[in-house]
Amino acid sequence: MMGGNRPDGQLSFRAFALLLGFSLVFCFGCAKRPPAGSPVSVPIFTRSFNVGSRQYTYTVAGRSPERGGTTTIATVLVPVTLVFEEYKDKAGNPLAISASSDVKNVLASPIFQKFPFATGDTQYGDAVQRAEFYKQAVANDWHTLLAPPRVLPALRIEISAADGYVLTSKRTGRSLAVVDRDLVMKQFFTQISKMPIAHNTLVIALTKDADFYAIGDATVCCSWGLHGIHQDPEAKSSRSFVFASYLDPGVVPRFSDIQPLTQQIAEWMNDPLQGYHSNNFPRWRDPSQDGACGGDGEGSAYRYAEPTDGGSLPNATAVTMNGITYHLENVALLAWFAENQHPDTFQGAHSFPDTHALAGPAQPCASYFPRNVTPTASPLPNLHAPNGHELIGYWTEGFAAKSFPLRDVSPQWDVVIVAFAPPAKGSTSVLHFSPPRGYTPGQFKTDIAALQRKGRKVLISLGGGGQVVTLSTPAELRAFVSSVSSIVQTYGFNGVDLDFETPSLILDPGDTNFRKPTTPAIVNLIAAMHQLHRRFGPKFMLAEVPEGPQVPAGLETYGGQFGSFLPVIYGTRHILSFVDVQDYDTPPLEGLDGNYYMPRTADYYVAMTELLLHGFPVGRNPKLFFPPLPPQKVAVGFLVGRSPLGAIEKSMRYLIQGKPYAGKKYDLMRRSGYPGLDGVMFWNIQADRWNNFQLSNAVGPLLHALPRARR
Repeated sequence: MMGGNRPDGQLSFRAFALLLGFSLVFCFGCAKRPPAGSPVSVPIFTRSFNVGSRQYTYTVAGRSPERGGTTTIATVLVPVTLVFEEYKDKAGNPLAISASSDVKNVLASPIFQKFPFATGDTQYGDAVQRAEFYKQAVANDWHTLLAPPRVLPALRIEISAADGYVLTSKRTGRSLAVVDRDLVMKQFFTQISKMPIAHNTLVIALTKDADFYAIGDATVCCSWGLHGIHQDPEAKSSRSFVFASYLDPGVVPRFSDIQPLTQQIAEWMNDPLQGYHSNNFPRWRDPSQDGACGGDGEGSAYRYAEPTDGGSLPNATAVTMNGITYHLENVALLAWFAENQHPDTFQGAHSFPDTHALAGPAQPCASYFPRNVTPTASPLPNLHAPNGHELIGYWTEGFAAKSFPLRDVSPQWDVVIVAFAPPAKGSTSVLHFSPPRGYTPGQFKTDIAALQRKGRKVLISLGGGGQVVTLSTPAELRAFVSSVSSIVQTYGFNGVDLDFETPSLILDPGDTNFRKPTTPAIVNLIAAMHQLHRRFGPKFMLAEVPEGPQVPAGLETYGGQFGSFLPVIYGTRHILSFVDVQDYDTPPLEGLDGNYYMPRTADYYVAMTELLLHGFPVGRNPKLFFPPLPPQKVAVGFLVGRSPLGAIEKSMRYLIQGKPYAGKKYDLMRRSGYPGLDGVMFWNIQADRWNNFQLSNAVGPLLHALPRARR
């Protein structure tokens, strides 16, 4: 998702503290009243703490610890069956993935049964809460328990081709569904609203082997569920809920059985009004990523992931009950989010059940976009003659130009893409561009020309993440071509880059053939690119930067956002300079070998890229085979700060030179690799500079030193 929330630069805790001049003041013993008008359906209490001059108030499920005693919350457990009409089981019926068979294990688990935790012989959720308020919990014999649930019959929810897909693994025999979470929740609560469930009951929805994306966009991915308050405006009612997936062993790395459910239960107990009056904390730095902001709530935005979930941090504790091994989420305690160790936690810990999963308190994350960070390293010179392998990067015009002018881009970057030319206010077809602050149009044009004299290509990116560009009519087609032509002519760009993301490109119902698209926005976009190419001549460059769901997900299914960029690539293939799929902010996807791969791994990058290099059956239909693109028209898209350098280098050596890496699971269809591969794209050049040119100084020389690409 180009232009969305990105990892920020490196600011130390001390430097940031001095910058803001904050002090940490806690009031964990100060109970507050619930927000006025809260749709409270279970007992809650509130606490607060101060960071600097700002007070943060958070809500917790149960009775306040100083009152002591036991609060028992009524629950119902509802297994869910996801039905995929586009997929068939062995009997030829629509594929159904049901959690009904997992209910028995859930009921027998530490979620509902007592287990000897370090904080007491009790349930998992209560054990976590007791770890957070340990002194008061012990002194006042304080507990918050889930009552034995009433189990309801399984609910059936149908998933269309545009709302999700099912991955399969020949290697393990397992399957994983990737589904629109909001669609599932809407159908779920529509059915639940008709059932006699008491208002003060926690509804627990259980799916099976499913990963979820949010807000209808598969790049907002992925979570194992969510929690909070669901409000029904029509019925004027609200309901507390937890929604999570049960995972069979081997379905995904590092997660298994009830771990997603324990994650959501712990987060619900620490944030029961999520979605109505969500807890808000100082934005925290993800301890498992280099400088990335993890969020300002219990979990990262949309993903509801714990701070322990990324990287190599221990995110689960395995326990055995009655001969069954369960995996329990290691969660950050509330004091962790408050940026300080608090003596009231169990053994002064920041996490539980593994008290060592988080070694220290949260580090603050001031901004996704620090603007004036001066690198302490220098960019390496490019000492190699052009060899056909390019390092492509986005220079984002939203930053103050004075801090990093376009002319100062590192010599490692061969193609510089200026981002963005968005739609004008009130239009989805007329684009506009103005130089960033500190630049006059003449100065910006001069900087572009200076890069071009050095042999660089400079493009303008059209659209961008969060922008909607849709050419639905002939008039909008004409307006688009006219406005883009003016931008290119005014500043002397070498060409354009198409960053049309969801929902700009959505396949209409019934549009099933990428060779002959019928969706007007797609048909007109293809026509617009040909008109621009004719207007500016054969040297006019056209780059396309699809999101992962818009291209590689087209192997699994074709509809809606899935595969929506394929007709554009196919329709412009003869005038295309290169396409660089965004292999980040993406869901798990399947490769040509019949196995699926998880993002941020070398196997994932290689498998997704070879889909375009080799070609693939769209929607698994052998009669709709997407033909391979020439390697010189294919690059791989990465994200600074979230795409691991080691995985990038491994994937590039394997793709270009056919050199396998240790531990690889994906085998190239072409064992010798693709020596003509165009190269690598990074979002973005500024972030690489903040990170002391770590990626460009490593990947640029790697590409530029390779033998000349065969054309």
